[in-house]
Amino acid sequence: MATDAAPILDPDTYLDGVPHDLLAALRAEAAVRWVEEPDGPGFWAVLRHAEVRRVLRSPEVFSSRLGATQIRDPATPAALAFVREMMLNQDPPDHARLRGLLTKAFTPRAVARLADRITGWARELVRAGAERGQVDFAKDVAADLPLLTLAEVFGVPAADRWLMFDWSNRVIGFQDAEYAVSQAAGAGVTDLARRALALRPCPGPDGRMPDPRTREGMPDLYAYARDLGEVKRATPGDDVMSVLMSHVDGAGGRVSIAEFENLFWLFSVAGNETLRNGIPGGMAALMSHVDAYRALRADRALLPGAVEEMLRWWTPVMHFRRTATVDTELAGTRIRAGDKVVVWFASANRDERVFADPDAFDVTRVPGEHLTFGHGPHFCLGAHLARVQLRAIFDAVLDLPGLVEPAGAPVRLRSNFQNGLKSLPVRMGGQAG
Repeated sequence: MATDAAPILDPDTYLDGVPHDLLAALRAEAAVRWVEEPDGPGFWAVLRHAEVRRVLRSPEVFSSRLGATQIRDPATPAALAFVREMMLNQDPPDHARLRGLLTKAFTPRAVARLADRITGWARELVRAGAERGQVDFAKDVAADLPLLTLAEVFGVPAADRWLMFDWSNRVIGFQDAEYAVSQAAGAGVTDLARRALALRPCPGPDGRMPDPRTREGMPDLYAYARDLGEVKRATPGDDVMSVLMSHVDGAGGRVSIAEFENLFWLFSVAGNETLRNGIPGGMAALMSHVDAYRALRADRALLPGAVEEMLRWWTPVMHFRRTATVDTELAGTRIRAGDKVVVWFASANRDERVFADPDAFDVTRVPGEHLTFGHGPHFCLGAHLARVQLRAIFDAVLDLPGLVEPAGAPVRLRSNFQNGLKSLPVRMGGQAG
């Protein structure tokens, strides 16, 4: 009898952790597996590494634009048209144009300056945590580093950065009752932020916030982005987004304010959440594998490879969707035009065909081709900065006089999309390593 695949879609499943045993059983049976949806037409889950790579490198067959990139369909044709304007949900050539402009904006000078700032911020966050002794690593250490980095990329005043924390909570945590109504930004913000906060939606009679994948669901984010884009165009600074807004492409075109708004949405959410969940995930991996933790403390040269292992072993983003543009075949499975095809990174990153002893967390593992940053035309544009942040924070952690130890039970995010820890209580630098 075939293994029941339904639990991989249920967000409650992930409150106890990623169901790696179930994914392994499904992966052993087939590379591609049909999964029923309680409120949708169902989808093909792609579970093995080779097939995930094939889907991601073939946008002409497996489209990001056709049905967007989340399992659940946009609620209306207007909502679908709206999300199709985002770079994440585009196919070549439209995707290539925006990506090319962004790549040019991340100049070597800008990236080098960011790397220096990231190192300083990481050390200060870890130092402050160590001085307090017992902290929530997810909230007090990990959450702020990507926010500080994104604020620097966009030229957002540091006082406003917690707006991005709220926005990403609402978008990524729509399945989690606490995150869906997140409101961390408070006093001390700029006039730009106050104008945006005045537009923040309230929960409806059912207690739910509006759909965060629609413009109507995130009016505060879009108001802030529009005002910020106009400031960057009128009075550019030396931040990456000022460079982007000033650049003229070969055809004489520039990034429009509407395009800037959507890029701001993408960076505020995707650029924040992967690291905000990846950093606590890496810390959880070290604390649950103390021998590996001690090996890293003994040989700092292992850190770059250890970061890649953290990214593979934890896999912050667990899946993304494509939609078949034509009738096709994948690993012997017939797929019809219009079918949802969902690549399951959390499974592919533990594929026994690619990774020996895949469930082991091994900081000496030769870095392989994990798919945490995707593959093909949509390979994560921020992968380099993500790695810089991970190396910086764990370099600072390894400099502590002792080991970081658990100080309570972690609290997981209710989500089938993000492998997230909302809380990770720790004692910093207590036990000698």
